[in-house]
Amino acid sequence: MTKHTCIVTGGSSGIGLSIVKTFLERGYHVCNLDQKNSDMGEFYQCDVTNHQQVQSIVTSIAKKYQVSTLVSNAGIHFSASIENTSEADLQRVFDINVKGAYSAIQAVLPTMKQQKNGSIILISSDQALVGKRNSFAYNLSKAALASMAKTTALDFASYNIRANAVCPGTIETPLYHHAINNYCERSGANADEVHLEEASLQPLNRLGQPEEVAALVAFLASDDAKFITGSLQVIDGGYTAQ
Repeated sequence: MTKHTCIVTGGSSGIGLSIVKTFLERGYHVCNLDQKNSDMGEFYQCDVTNHQQVQSIVTSIAKKYQVSTLVSNAGIHFSASIENTSEADLQRVFDINVKGAYSAIQAVLPTMKQQKNGSIILISSDQALVGKRNSFAYNLSKAALASMAKTTALDFASYNIRANAVCPGTIETPLYHHAINNYCERSGANADEVHLEEASLQPLNRLGQPEEVAALVAFLASDDAKFITGSLQVIDGGYTAQ
């Protein structure tokens, strides 16, 4: 029996790497589209801002394997208010966070429509539900991904294609540490104190872990979630419930 194949964008670090590992553990064939090779899964060097490249790679994968799942995870963080966000900054965030997802989804839809089955999972953020200071472009991009999940779910439900967005809160990843380090360099704050403060903001009094997000993603891809589509699945330690 042919293994189900999962395509993951940005699967070489952080949440993406945990997603790749989790799907491999569950018997999937995993194709990782990223700039860097993590040596996990089948690697395809890919710049998600390049629409034609994404389309070409995803189409070639779909010709070789039965693609049951797409996880659009590739993304960057950017901290600034609207006043301090340049047009170039905004374009870069949207090219990676939003256009990358658009390109991957558009490329995988023909094969999912043909097989009348598929699960598309977008890694959004708790910022799709709430605003955060100094996060104009990032917040905007993650809200766009949440919208993309809803509209894709409605447009392709008749093909038994499900689309959902996972909305992580503060997760301890390299991206998180990079953002904290940048903040400390700008402000002079103590990194250890900032980490403790971030943890205290969560009702569960700790940061989330990438493996926890990956477990939710794997659930959404499974038959156990076959009646879940168009949803925003929040995994934030209770932050947005406050």
